[in-house]
Amino acid sequence: MELEILTPERKLYSDTVYGVQLPGINGSFEVLEKHAPLVSALKAGKLKVIKDKSMRNTTFFTIDSGFVEVINNKVTVLVEGATAVEPE
Repeated sequence: MELEILTPERKLYSDTVYGVQLPGINGSFEVLEKHAPLVSALKAGKLKVIKDKSMRNTTFFTIDSGFVEVINNKVTVLVEGATAVEPE
């Protein structure tokens, strides 16, 4: 599936990924390929990009609040700000 992370200033990330874990306002959740259409509010926290099925190839971002839209195997994350971080 396609993932884009957008801030008001720029496109921070765009790539084909296996999945993404997001900090929803009611708790964390994960979106994988062929997920049902969804729109959800996000709180500030850590976003995890899972690049392949092994789940070892990951990228992390610290995000501010925003929204996520999932439709037609494309995930668009719209946030006030985001920063790439090293995994712990």
